[in-house]
Amino acid sequence: MVMRNICIGSMLCLAMAWAVAAAPLPAVGQMAPAVALPSQDGGTVDLKSFRGKWVVLYFYPKDMTQGCTIEAHNFQQDLAKYEKQNTVIVGVSVDNTDSHKEFCTKESLTFKLLSDTDRKVVDEYGSLSPNGMALRNTFLIDPTGKIVQVWTKVSPPKHSEEVLAFLAEKQK
Repeated sequence: MVMRNICIGSMLCLAMAWAVAAAPLPAVGQMAPAVALPSQDGGTVDLKSFRGKWVVLYFYPKDMTQGCTIEAHNFQQDLAKYEKQNTVIVGVSVDNTDSHKEFCTKESLTFKLLSDTDRKVVDEYGSLSPNGMALRNTFLIDPTGKIVQVWTKVSPPKHSEEVLAFLAEKQK
């Protein structure tokens, strides 16, 4: 009886882990899935509002953690370079808007951080980890709304440089 209960419990845990596993990553060449989420300033940001611009849509695990802070700082530090290339930066995590507001204030971030507390967009972008947080993935979206590059499991210290280099090459 005890063994049976352990087996059933194990199977339930595996089934739940499988259920929260992320959907497949959207592929290069396909249109970016819709995004309309609240940002740190209280408004809703819709990806469609950026048509005509390049978009760096990056997913990150958690506000105010070491890797996420490094990644955000580097995007902020390079923001003028992105703007010269007609590009906006948009970050997404499962943290709430109050957390994003605190993170932006504490770290002097001026680009949009979107809150996906129901994890729908994070999952649609294949970026939901089994623990319910966002994986560190980035999507470069062209001015027509098409995905042109995907980076997975990025390294926060050098990621902004990678994106800028790819963007410069793509815009030649």
